[in-house]
Amino acid sequence: MNKIEMSSKQFKIYLAFAFGLAWILQIVGSVFANNGNQSTFSVILMICMYMPFLGAVIARVPFRGMGWKPHLKGKIQYLFFALWMPALLSILGGGLFFAVFPDAFDSDFQTACSILEEQGALKQLEAQGITIPMYLAVTAILAVTVAPFFNMFAALGEEVGWRGVLYPYLKERFGVNRGRIVGGAVWGAWHWPAMLLAGYEYGKEYIGAPVLGLLVFCVFGSVMGILVDYVYEKTQTIWAPSLLHGAINAFTIFGYLTKPEYTDKAILGPMYIGVISMMPLIITAVIICIKQKKQDVKNHRS
Repeated sequence: MNKIEMSSKQFKIYLAFAFGLAWILQIVGSVFANNGNQSTFSVILMICMYMPFLGAVIARVPFRGMGWKPHLKGKIQYLFFALWMPALLSILGGGLFFAVFPDAFDSDFQTACSILEEQGALKQLEAQGITIPMYLAVTAILAVTVAPFFNMFAALGEEVGWRGVLYPYLKERFGVNRGRIVGGAVWGAWHWPAMLLAGYEYGKEYIGAPVLGLLVFCVFGSVMGILVDYVYEKTQTIWAPSLLHGAINAFTIFGYLTKPEYTDKAILGPMYIGVISMMPLIITAVIICIKQKKQDVKNHRS
C-alpha cells in the first residue's frame, strides 16, 4: 500500500483547497457553459483537474513515494488494464443499456451530426469525404490507443490528489475497501457544481434531476475509484492511474449513439456513468473488493 506522511491538519488544508479552488472554477465555468461557450467551459474544467495537485502543494504534502519513476518490470499487464479496461466496460455497459432500450440506438446518427455541427466540424468532415461512421470508428480507435496518453497529463493533476494523497489517508484509517469507497464518493462530490449548474455529465433534464445525478455519480466515483486505485497499488506508479483516468475520459463514443429523445435517460446510460451501463463496472469492482478482503484476512492471520 502506498503511504504518505501527512498530518490531519495538512489533510484538511489539502481537502479545503482541492475542493474550494475547483468549485470556484466550476461555478465560473458554468456561467460560460450556460451562455453557450462550451469551449471555454472545457478549458476551465481542464484547469480544474489540477486543483487537487495544487491543494497538495499548498498543504505541503510530501510527493515522495507516489511513484514518479515507474518500475514496470513484471507489471506491464496492469498498463494494458489501464489502457483498455475502460473501453471494454463501456462497450459492455453500453450494450446492456441498448439491450434494455433498443429504440434508443441512433442508427441514423442524428445526435452525432448535431454534436459535430455545434463544434463546427461537420462541414469539414463532409468536405474531406469522411462519413459519420468513419469518424466514430477513428474516434474509437484513438480512444484505446493514443488519446489516453494525451489525457494522462491532464488526469495527473487529479491523480496526485486522489490516489496519491486522499486514498492513502483514507485507507490508512478505514481499511483498503472502505477507504476506496469513501474516497470515490469524495471524488464524485468534487464534480457537483459543474453538474448542478452546467448539466455536466447527465445534462439538466434527466430522470431524477438534479439530485439523483449527484448521488449516482458518487457511486460511479466509488466503483471506478476501486479500479483506478487497484492499478495504482499494483504498479506503485502515479502514471498508471493517470493513464486509466485518461482512458476513462477518452472513451465517450456512446454519447454520439443515443437518439436525442432519449437524453432524459442519461442517468441510466449508455455512458458508464449511468445506472444500467455501470453494472459491468460494479461487478468488476466487487471482484476486486472480494480479492482485497481475502488478502486482508490472509495478512491478518500471518
